[in-house]
Amino acid sequence: MDYIRPGACRLEWDTMITSLEILQTLDQGRCVVKYTTAGQLWNIISPREFVDFSYTTDYQSGLLSCGVSVDHGEQKAGFVRGFNHPCGWFCVPTQDSDLSLLSGYIQTDLKGMLPQTAVDTAMASGLIDFYGDLRRALKA
Repeated sequence: MDYIRPGACRLEWDTMITSLEILQTLDQGRCVVKYTTAGQLWNIISPREFVDFSYTTDYQSGLLSCGVSVDHGEQKAGFVRGFNHPCGWFCVPTQDSDLSLLSGYIQTDLKGMLPQTAVDTAMASGLIDFYGDLRRALKA
């Protein structure tokens, strides 16, 4: 479960994230997090910065983590500020106690002047990389 929560563990395995900082902790499970992602498609898509409100809690012996982008401070030079619409990750154990089912619901606006085909390709590639990185981290 800690692999999905915002924090240092996520930065260790998720190759898309180049920096991650918790700007404000509101209480247990609620925080404002800023993270940056690498450029994609040979830097056709510039590096992005996101600032999200994140809420993470236990859910049916698993984890629910949801969030949405918020306005917060100046954006980092050299980055485009992306926007995450309401999104979430559900991680619940399966009947095989060694496995969990992870479902993600995301709708990201990368902002900038990008052709839709480039956005679609980058998002699909990013999700494939996310699940591959997570699988490798969990096996290690």
